[in-house]
Amino acid sequence: MAGFSDYLEDKVLDYVLSGGSFSQPGTKYLALYTTAPTDAGGGTELSGSGYARQSCAFTTTSSASTNSAAVEWPTATGDWGTIVAVAIFDAASSGNFLAWSNLTSSRTIETGDVFRIPAGDLDVTLD
Repeated sequence: MAGFSDYLEDKVLDYVLSGGSFSQPGTKYLALYTTAPTDAGGGTELSGSGYARQSCAFTTTSSASTNSAAVEWPTATGDWGTIVAVAIFDAASSGNFLAWSNLTSSRTIETGDVFRIPAGDLDVTLD
């Protein structure tokens, strides 16, 4: 992924270096964006036309976390536009913005289309 959010960066630094507490989010949710966010947030998350964030589980091995199962959104009931980025949140709506990435290639979703990320295709790494 392109980056951890400022929120998550602050939590990790506080936890590791200052002894602060941080509870791991239970369920993680993927959001789709038509305008990419930055580490500070922002961007344009989809809304309406059957869109909803989808839960996602990760497996971590050898310095990378990868989605352990396919993530599939419901069939679009209207045009969603061009998806350019994804983000991870700790809630199905609102919640804390954790990380984000631009897609390798954008995809236009029209009425009747289904957006899907196959298992193992979403990698979160730190360098």
